[in-house]
Amino acid sequence: MKVRVDPERCQGHTLCAMVAPKVFRLDEVDGHSSAVHEDVPADQEETASEAAHSCPERAITVWGDPR
Repeated sequence: MKVRVDPERCQGHTLCAMVAPKVFRLDEVDGHSSAVHEDVPADQEETASEAAHSCPERAITVWGDPR
């Protein structure tokens, strides 16, 4: 699975990092999210998918979504 955060859509709600802290990191300045790595480790796929679905801005795109 791969994951990407659209920096234009992310508003820094931080929900993704709360759901999947090993997959997403927050910018210390503005709180916007980015993926730690584009390739999601197999043991983090479910939480990455949950995080994408929890994003109110729909800024997270996942490929190979297990859902």
